[in-house]
Amino acid sequence: MATATRRDEPAPTLDSDWVRAQFPALAGDWVLMDNAGGSAPLAAVIDRIAGFMSRWPVQLGATYGASAEAGERLADARRNLAGLLAAGGGEPPTPEELVVASSTTELMQRLARAIGADLGPGDEIVVTEVDHEANISPWRRLAERGVGIREWPLNLDTQRLEPADLVPLLNERTRLVCFTHASNLLGEVTPVAQITALAHEHGARVVVDGVAYAPHRPLAVRDWGVDFYAFSLYKVYGPHCALLYGRREHLERLPNLNHSFFRREDVPGKLEPGAYPYELLYGAGAVPAYFDELGHQAGGAEGRTAAYAAIRSHEARLTALLLDYLDGRTGATVCGQPQASPARLPTVSFKVAGRVSSEIPPVCDRAGIGIRWGHFYAPRLVDALGLTDRDGVVRVSLVHYNTEAEVRRLTEALDRAW
Repeated sequence: MATATRRDEPAPTLDSDWVRAQFPALAGDWVLMDNAGGSAPLAAVIDRIAGFMSRWPVQLGATYGASAEAGERLADARRNLAGLLAAGGGEPPTPEELVVASSTTELMQRLARAIGADLGPGDEIVVTEVDHEANISPWRRLAERGVGIREWPLNLDTQRLEPADLVPLLNERTRLVCFTHASNLLGEVTPVAQITALAHEHGARVVVDGVAYAPHRPLAVRDWGVDFYAFSLYKVYGPHCALLYGRREHLERLPNLNHSFFRREDVPGKLEPGAYPYELLYGAGAVPAYFDELGHQAGGAEGRTAAYAAIRSHEARLTALLLDYLDGRTGATVCGQPQASPARLPTVSFKVAGRVSSEIPPVCDRAGIGIRWGHFYAPRLVDALGLTDRDGVVRVSLVHYNTEAEVRRLTEALDRAW
């Protein structure tokens, strides 16, 4: 089990040169600050994908050597990734509790289709107006079956989801509470364990979108008590695929979405129709090993624990540097919490008085810096913030391979955008 860094110990320090050497894309000219849309992949991930496609271009389940070897390697990758979901504590999920697909959007749509088969009039689902649409639209569509949809709104005063605002929405008819672990626009961490406990008190299960959280903080799905938790590996330095954790007893209750010969107890296969991207899952198996090595490079005895402590400390410095800059710019308003805090991730969105957001990133383009504008698949949140007619927000999304020098280069470019 992972253990936390003692408070009286200094946080492990990232070796940025070593970190950046692990990502081939960082050798180019562009400064990549659109990481919430997709991070750079590790060199080890790229090598494993190429190796799998070269050596094991086969279907699984046969007795001949290549097929058997491929199955063993994919089973190892799934076990390694299960460990990543316990990096912050608790026992890891079993490999059978992980469902693989191309994206979190696909996984949520499959999950809604399966859960929805047992829901109807009289049942209620809580969704938020803060989430990425991946964790809203599939559930809202169940209204066609007579399911009641209740919306947990953004608290405009605090600029976050408040558990107190959820309480009036819960009752004996609540079947699911679907929410984000961190907003991909506001960068605010949601107290998952607290919300999960509230939902469970009313007999409801929780479905958590962890996409914006997973690149920055360790996961601990068992300790949090969540029922379903999804995130995309292509935003956690891996290839374009995603994982859904579901407690086994919940997965077994779901109907089969695969071929007719699959049984209810056939997890996760019954939720992976058409199989899954074998080579990508194998490539993703390099991600947990990277966190282990990163922690050792940072000087920690426990690799993964030290890695996340170092990431947190490094990203906090980057976030504070950017937020301090925006605080000093006349006309700039940060969406979400304007100060660095333990609950603040390095995803920073802002607006500029008198400007539409689409005018800002092109200035940074000319400086070789990749940032973005828009609603980031959270149009309900942008509408709640009153920014739909202003082309949404400008978003800068940093990760641990970014540097203070890159943030200063960004602020110099932004100076020319005002």
